[in-house]
Amino acid sequence: MTIGGEKKQRQRQALNRALPDPSVLAADIRAGSRVALARGITLVESSRADHQKIAQALLAALLPETGKAVRLGLSGTPGVGKSTFIEAFGRLLTGKGLRVAVLAVDPSSARTGGSILGDKTRMELLARDPRAFIRPSPSGGTLGGVARRTREAMLLAEAAGYDVILVETVGVGQSETSVADMVDMFVLLLAPGGGDELQGIKRGIMELADLIVVNKADGDLAPAARRAQTEYQAALHLMRPKTAAWTPHVLLASALKGEGLDKVWEAAEAYRTALTKSGDLDRLRANQAKAWFWTELREGLIASLKTDPKAAALVPQLEREVGEGGTTPTAAARRLLGLVLGRAEEA
Repeated sequence: MTIGGEKKQRQRQALNRALPDPSVLAADIRAGSRVALARGITLVESSRADHQKIAQALLAALLPETGKAVRLGLSGTPGVGKSTFIEAFGRLLTGKGLRVAVLAVDPSSARTGGSILGDKTRMELLARDPRAFIRPSPSGGTLGGVARRTREAMLLAEAAGYDVILVETVGVGQSETSVADMVDMFVLLLAPGGGDELQGIKRGIMELADLIVVNKADGDLAPAARRAQTEYQAALHLMRPKTAAWTPHVLLASALKGEGLDKVWEAAEAYRTALTKSGDLDRLRANQAKAWFWTELREGLIASLKTDPKAAALVPQLEREVGEGGTTPTAAARRLLGLVLGRAEEA
């Protein structure tokens, strides 16, 4: 059995036990139980209706305890060393007495739906740290490389008393920017590569970055890293900052040697202080909550279309008509929506 298959089997076994009382589970999570937190996240990730009912009751009970953590999103080009960086950075933070939760979103296997990479094996030292919690979740093909329920998992981790939430995404891509809709600070990890590397980075990703970290700035790569820092900083000057309270900049780091990580944390603290003082942090999180609402609305609408009997009967016909050129995709979509919403457009 594959790693992803074994994980899914364990989750099914856990969820097939007697369903937990949300108030009891909430109390255990507040007390800092890692087992309770893991089970709570498994419940919010489940698509079963009974599990979702408990999960929403759990979130409602814990909502007053959320919002206090520093939320950092980390993305980067393939091979930049995200997992190595997160492990070294996480250990730095736990060494400072902070509790760190890593929500690492793995690519999903097309066959099993499970995680491919297995972050606990990629972050072995951090996984053994009692002040750290690592939760790998399959992305399930979700655009943005972020599992649909990552936001809820983040709230549960905050309620469990974790001071810093690190959200690692699958990698840089045009749809990868959804991580910025759930974190306070978006950190883009890049490798020394100079101008050629710069050409391969999407402008949209650069515009979303609150901090750029050139990793692997050690040994023979140190000169290239310094050149890359200069070029990325010049590129940032051409972009408008997201907020007047903070100007994005570029730092050098070596996760392998543990160098520069303190400066990354100092930047994260300075960023949070600046946005809190200006009121931008509250506005950012309010806008993120609205974006979350619309995401859930879209996902819920699609799920309703798939389960509605009349819609299910009409979809094959509409797909055939669209494929044969008998109608436009827009007209077909409106017809289907009209049917579900009770508008008599399904002629």
